[in-house]
Amino acid sequence: MARILHVLPAFLPATLWGGPVFSTAAMCRAGAGPGRHRVRVLTTDAQSPVSRSRLDLSENPARFDPGFEVHYARRAFGRSGSWEMLARLPAMVAEADLVHLSMSYSFPTLPTILACRLLRKPLVWSPRGAIQATEEWPDAPRKGVKRAFERLARWMLPRDTVLHVTSQAEARATARRMPGVAIRTIPNCVPLPSRPVARRFRPAGQLRLVHLGRLHPKKGLETLIEALACLPDHITLTVAGGGAPGYETALANRVRALGLAHRVAFLGHVEGAAKRQALAAADAFVSPTLSENFGIAIAEALASGLPVVTTRAAPWAEIERYRCGLWIEPGQAPLAAALRALDACSGDELAAWGLRGQRLVSEQFSEAVVGARLVALYAECLGDGSISGSAETPGDRDRRGRNSDETREVAWHTRG
Repeated sequence: MARILHVLPAFLPATLWGGPVFSTAAMCRAGAGPGRHRVRVLTTDAQSPVSRSRLDLSENPARFDPGFEVHYARRAFGRSGSWEMLARLPAMVAEADLVHLSMSYSFPTLPTILACRLLRKPLVWSPRGAIQATEEWPDAPRKGVKRAFERLARWMLPRDTVLHVTSQAEARATARRMPGVAIRTIPNCVPLPSRPVARRFRPAGQLRLVHLGRLHPKKGLETLIEALACLPDHITLTVAGGGAPGYETALANRVRALGLAHRVAFLGHVEGAAKRQALAAADAFVSPTLSENFGIAIAEALASGLPVVTTRAAPWAEIERYRCGLWIEPGQAPLAAALRALDACSGDELAAWGLRGQRLVSEQFSEAVVGARLVALYAECLGDGSISGSAETPGDRDRRGRNSDETREVAWHTRG
């Protein structure tokens, strides 16, 4: 049983950080399952990436089920800068057999990489889509600074480093910016609801859309609002999520300018029961994203039994294969057409889509399935001290004639 240290700038209950906090917590639960590993987490008490607030912690360190410990260092500067984390990091890395670093371009990244190199610890680094977004999204901020950050990170990486990504799209984008580093693809895990979601589809002929997640320009909400203006009044939208105050205000102003105030509701940040209620009160989930490494909110919507409409900028081709939603090109026209197609469906048809979406989550993204792959990755890293692996790419697998279903989200591939 190995000692695994997770390092990241924020952790539960800091849900304002969005999907990476949830996906990392799920990875910790999967890795710490019965008979697996001893997991510790080193993080900060930063509550939000857009404010200087800190978590109000009743316990520090905190103990999470199924049995991993979380140490919260005090945020002192910036979004997640912490002198306490710097002080604790060397000893906690030294005690670990393997370090799993999450997120990029944030305070803990470079110090953790350097500590692993100096102490000769194998490193698994999960960028959580940040490197992919910088590569693919034309409006990504501070690209020059991020390129310099990546070069410094590559120079410092320990020999035994694996970049963990959650989709083939993220693998390709990350390989272009981090050449020569081993890459493995393991999707995030998403639990199904403990009990069936009580939902009545299309009451009184309405089509109730919901968008859940952090409010950010790359999520494509402007496109969704513009598309909604072209559609009948019985199609409504609920936006659940928080973001930078200026951006939230700009979205609300655009809604009013288009005369949609009676059809669009902004709930702000939701979690727990409020998030479950937002999903239960909808007929379909819409994510017109411009860049997504995985899309934890998409998976959560499918798990709750909602049909999903998302773009090909999200790695969700399975939506078409399982017939549980629509996977479209980005843009207002394709989105409006998809929503019209959704509007042509009956409540029973949407319910059937939702059941197929739950089957997709159960078969491919359960904690048992993903946890086994994560444990196998750790075993590879801890095996003989070498992370060379196979240089096989998805194209090589296709040329060998292997069924593409076997290599979609669960394939592992190495570049370099």
